[in-house]
This record gives sequence, C-alpha cells and structure tokens, in this order.
Amino acid sequence: MVFFLDKFESLNCSWNRKPLTEEIFYKLCRRSKITVQEMPLRVGGFYYSMLGRHYIAINSSLPSPKKLFVMFHEYAHFLLHAPDTGVTANFHGVGRKTRKELEADAFALCALVPRTMIETRSVRELVEDDGLPSDLVAERLELYNRSGV
Repeated sequence: MVFFLDKFESLNCSWNRKPLTEEIFYKLCRRSKITVQEMPLRVGGFYYSMLGRHYIAINSSLPSPKKLFVMFHEYAHFLLHAPDTGVTANFHGVGRKTRKELEADAFALCALVPRTMIETRSVRELVEDDGLPSDLVAERLELYNRSGV
C-alpha cells in the first residue's frame, strides 16, 4: 500500500487531499500520453493498451459523478496495472471484483471524496449538499474505516 501511496503522491494533483475534477483527469492523461475517447458504450468505460500506446474509453452518457468515478478508475488501471507489452483491456463494471478492480475503485473513491471530506463532513452533507451518490459515499466510508486512507 505504501508503494501505491508514494506513486499517487508523485502525480502532484492533491489526490486524497482535495476532490479531483475532470480537468485534472485530462491533464493527467495528457501528461501520461493517454488518448481519451468519450463515446456511447454498453459499459462504463475501459482502459486498454496496444503497441505501447495507452487509451481510455468512457461512456459519454454517464451522469457526472459516475462519469468522473469511471474516469479516475480507468486512469488507476493505467497507473497501477499498465502492461509492459501486448494488448490488454480492463472493462469497468464487467465481471467480478478482482484485486485490480478493487485497487482502481479505491483510487477513484479517494480522487472524488478525499480523506479531508470524510473526516470533516457528514454523510448527509456529502450526499445532499455535494450531490454525491449515496453508494459512492458508503464505499468511500468503508475504505476509510478499513484502511484509514
């Protein structure tokens, strides 16, 4: 876990200190030379790598908080699970929750709902005032209670 936290800190984007935005997502992707494509999809999104190039596809019809979650989830796959060679794809919301999926979820949860928000705001405030989906807030609280992140 410490290795991951050091890697996230090196992004210099205030991950888990302030809520990250779509603008920050695109900035990180440009810096990492990831091509992002928004289009109608049957899944939330997916990350894939082909011939040494990296791509993230996002379902263009997702509502805002869910879309932002999927964006950072897929970026986490690049950051944590990018293959060295060959072709691979990771699809958000398809199949069972593997270790890689749980890691990508944790990265995205902390990107959208940083530790400071969990420690200083109530669930009601996060859901009603900030407009965050209640299931996302519940998952974030569980992550915080389980790991302190």
